[in-house]
Amino acid sequence: MEAVNLWETSAGLPEAWRSRALGRVGAACVKVLRMDGMPVAEESHGAAEALLALDGRLELTVEGEEFSLQAGELFMVPAGARHTVRPGSRGTLVIVEIPEEIPED
Repeated sequence: MEAVNLWETSAGLPEAWRSRALGRVGAACVKVLRMDGMPVAEESHGAAEALLALDGRLELTVEGEEFSLQAGELFMVPAGARHTVRPGSRGTLVIVEIPEEIPED
């Protein structure tokens, strides 16, 4: 076991919006990524996901409704909900989700 510095991990990622899996809790995968202000195309997942803005700001649209998450705020995206990230989202994002395909260790 060891502690993971989420800020250092996200800052060290080679690309924004490319998450790094940190580990699993049961079937859920915990990931971190760096947001760079660019939008992300609409998507939906078969399971709910938790989005935690660790720092910065997350501009999120879920099923047509807009949300602005500040650092320290958590948003639960329901299973099957269409969601997209709007321009202006910057900082560090932690995602907890059940992957549609669970990677092998």
